[in-house]
Amino acid sequence: MEDSRIIELYFERNEEAIPETERKYGTYCISVAENILGSEEDAKECLNDALLVLWNNIPPERPDSISAYVGRIVRNISLNRFRKNTAEKRGGTETAAVLEEISEFVSGKENPEKEAEEKELIGAINSFLENLPAEKRKIFVSRYWFFKSLEEISLESGKNKFFVHNTLVRTRAKLIRYLEERGFVL
Repeated sequence: MEDSRIIELYFERNEEAIPETERKYGTYCISVAENILGSEEDAKECLNDALLVLWNNIPPERPDSISAYVGRIVRNISLNRFRKNTAEKRGGTETAAVLEEISEFVSGKENPEKEAEEKELIGAINSFLENLPAEKRKIFVSRYWFFKSLEEISLESGKNKFFVHNTLVRTRAKLIRYLEERGFVL
């Protein structure tokens, strides 16, 4: 089913929107959540939570891309669950490693006063990513959006783990310089 039709089902308050969304994007969402949480069971729960959020948010919202919309929702739910699950014990997981790597320029704390600055930061990061060569962008996004391990990225890209690691280190350093040149205090 086309995304536009799925969105229309939500606007019609037709409950068929939920299984259609799950059929089309369930595997994708579970993959994102499982990369963050390391548990298929938790990932499935995050998908269910995300489907409920979609039902509650559409309408009034009308996303341009339902895949990006549901992906962002399931990613945020998964990160919140990860933080909750590891509140007393830190470290040791792929998610902890990724969050540590990007902690220099991404804050995990909510601060309503900084919402405008965060939007500017997101815009700057998106601009940086748009100007990266496709291979480097894919490696960066695989690691920091999809929380994939270096081994997974290495297999997908056909590059060795050392290349992937060095690409990430150099790209993070370039991103930090890029952001600092645009006035962001990191």
